[in-house]
Amino acid sequence: MTFTRRTIAGRETNPIGFGCMTLSWAYGTPPSDEDGARLLDAALDLGYDHLDTARIYGLGHNETLIGNALAGKRNRFFLASKTGIIVDGKARRIDCKPETIRTALETSLQLLKTDHIDLYYLHRRDFTVPIEESVGTLADLVREGKIGSIGLSEMSSETVRRAHAEHPIAALQTEYSPMTRNPEIAVLETCRELGITFVAFSPVGRGLLVDERPDPAVMPKGDIRPGMPRFQGENWTRNLALAENFAALAAREGVTAAQLALGWVLSRGEHIVAIPGTARQDHLAENIARWDWEPSAALVAEVDALINHQTVAGHRYGPAMQATIDTEEFEAA
Repeated sequence: MTFTRRTIAGRETNPIGFGCMTLSWAYGTPPSDEDGARLLDAALDLGYDHLDTARIYGLGHNETLIGNALAGKRNRFFLASKTGIIVDGKARRIDCKPETIRTALETSLQLLKTDHIDLYYLHRRDFTVPIEESVGTLADLVREGKIGSIGLSEMSSETVRRAHAEHPIAALQTEYSPMTRNPEIAVLETCRELGITFVAFSPVGRGLLVDERPDPAVMPKGDIRPGMPRFQGENWTRNLALAENFAALAAREGVTAAQLALGWVLSRGEHIVAIPGTARQDHLAENIARWDWEPSAALVAEVDALINHQTVAGHRYGPAMQATIDTEEFEAA
C-alpha cells in the first residue's frame, strides 16, 4: 500500500511539507542565509509544496528568508504562517486581539514579499480574547483576499469547535509523533469529523526518532531541547532507549527512523499531513524520499507497543510553556 497526495485548505499537496523554523531558530545552529536559501530551493526541487513558517521564528528572520529566497516562485508552493506570539524587546506575550492580528499580517506580507498567505494560523490561544472574535477578524481577512484560509495551533477540541462555528477552520496544527500522543485524546477525531486537515509538527520527536540521535549535553546555546523535560536526566536515558529500539525497527524494514516516524504519523488518518524541519540537505531529501510509503498494520502495532503515552518519560514542555498550551493533556497516572 502507498499513500497519495492529500488536501489542505482545498489544495492538493504532498503529505510531507517543510517546517522552516529550523532555518532560523530552536534546533542546533541555524544555517547562514545563503545556505538557508539553497535549502529552500532544494526543497521545491525535491517536491515539497507546502512550506510552514511563523513570525516568531527568528523574530521575522524566517519569513524574510523565505521572501528573499523564493521571490518569483510563489506559485510553486502552499504557504502557511502564524501570528499570536508577540515579542517586544525581552517581553513575550500571546496576543490575538483583532488589531494585533491585522498589524502582524501586514508585516508578514511585506517580509514574505507576497500579497496573500494561503493559510494563516493563530499560533496560540489568547485566553483574554474570545476565540470567536479572533477568528472573526481572520474571516474578514479571508474576504479581503489577504489570507486564503484560517488555521489554529496547539488548541483543544472545544476551541476548534467554537472557532469552526464562527468560520470554517482549514487546519489544526499540533505536535504529533509516536512520542507525543495528545492529539489522540480528542483533536484528531474532531478534525476528521469537521473536515479539518491535521498538521503534525515535530513528527520525528524533535530529532529523537532519527538515525543520528542528538546529545542534549552538547547541543549549542539557543537550542530549546535541553530545557524540555524529555531531554533531561533519567527521562532522557529512558527515551533514548526507546528511540534506539525504534531505529532498529526501521532498519529491519529497510527505511530510516525518520521515514518510519513520518509513515506512522500519516498512517493515523487520511486527513493528516506532516511538516518535519531540518537545516541539512541530506535530511531534507531523506524526509520526502519515501513520502508514499505506508507501513503495514503489523509494523504500526509494533511501534505503538514500543512507544506510547505510558512508555515515554516526561512532559513535552516545562510548566511555564505548558501554561500557554490549550491542547488536551492526559490525566495523571
